Amino acid sequence: MKPGLTTIFIENHLLFCGKQVSLPLSYELFGQPLHSAPVVLLNHALTGNSTVGGENGWWKKAVGAGKPIDTEKYTILCFNIPGNGYDGFLIENYEDFTAKDIASLFLKGLELLGLNEILAVVGGSVGGAIGWEMLVLNPNLAQKFIPLATDFKTTDWLNAQCLVQKTLLESTEKPLQKARMHAMLCYRTPESLNLRFQGKYHMDNKILNSQDWLIYHGEALSNRFSLEAYRLMNHLLMTISADEDSLTEISAEIHLVAVDTDLFFPAFETRKCYGDLIKTKKNVHYHEIQSIHGHDAFLMEYEQLNRILEISLTDNH
Repeated sequence: MKPGLTTIFIENHLLFCGKQVSLPLSYELFGQPLHSAPVVLLNHALTGNSTVGGENGWWKKAVGAGKPIDTEKYTILCFNIPGNGYDGFLIENYEDFTAKDIASLFLKGLELLGLNEILAVVGGSVGGAIGWEMLVLNPNLAQKFIPLATDFKTTDWLNAQCLVQKTLLESTEKPLQKARMHAMLCYRTPESLNLRFQGKYHMDNKILNSQDWLIYHGEALSNRFSLEAYRLMNHLLMTISADEDSLTEISAEIHLVAVDTDLFFPAFETRKCYGDLIKTKKNVHYHEIQSIHGHDAFLMEYEQLNRILEISLTDNH
């Protein structure tokens, strides 16, 4: 067990496919002690985990003392998606699970922790999609909802990308590495790669720097993530299906955050969602990160992101 991880056990939980499961749900806390301050729930992205803050935190530029998700003001909670392997737990029958099932498990975790209402749910990519599912299942859960570079549904475009991922993950030779190389091209943009590498070759002059970069990311992920976990996470992206008619019933103030060049969760889908919601729901706002880097900009453009998070968490419109 990694330092900081705490695990609660969820027994006989009914999945939406009709099957029952019992499994561990691990989490980490940052900032103020539980039940002493407003709670911000952070839902991690595809290969992320519960370590959002601290020295090794993957979101430490946004989470910390004096930062938008302020550890001096809030209790920050992050669950690991069961089966992501960060706590050593993996799921073999991953196709039994959907994004809505993970949302239901997170809601059960909050209940077991005695948290009936929280200040905010914040999530990026698949974590934001799980946030949508949570708030449709429990519309009064949070005062604020901040979904980043995500959607409440799996579009045909997203499903197509994930189908390619699934096919690569079924390869017999280096499946995880192959899938990650493809995924990096979904997470970035042509402009980002062309500007960064400019057609130059690696030091041995045998491969392009861009090729070396892709190979590196494929190998690096295989050193910290398992094939079983990646298959699950990719599958969850294919199952996002929050009921569109129920979105307006969410009581939280919603701050939609898109990236203008996102190839994975395109900004035009988020703008459409905003346009539909604003017709009947007044406490909804749209923010856009401007970046050449595409989907991964929510993990890179911290100056813009932090300004949006600060506005979203503190404003009362």
